[in-house]
Amino acid sequence: VQLQASGGGLVQAGGSRRLFCAASGRTFSNYGMGWFRQAPGKEREFVADINYSGVSTAYADSVKGRFTISRDNAKNTVYLQMNSLRPEDTAVYYCAARERTRLEYAYWGQGTLVTVSS
Repeated sequence: VQLQASGGGLVQAGGSRRLFCAASGRTFSNYGMGWFRQAPGKEREFVADINYSGVSTAYADSVKGRFTISRDNAKNTVYLQMNSLRPEDTAVYYCAARERTRLEYAYWGQGTLVTVSS
């Protein structure tokens, strides 16, 4: 499956941003989807996950209550709604896909940069 992330940009602290990840090449509803991020000088970290049907979600503690992951299987797209953004949310955000019965992410998109100014 091919993944294309978009929606990054510059946003002020306290603001909101919505990221998009468009999938192609395989049956989208067969895959769980995740968002990860990598800040400058830091390792990539998990942000959020949604299962193949959209019923089950999981979040990193650092974004819980501020970020929401969702998906539209009819549009082959997964979203990350980010609210109450903080400067420490500045990072390159990546979307990834995992086969519905597996936990590891086998497919990765290119990143989209989100910069939160204070």
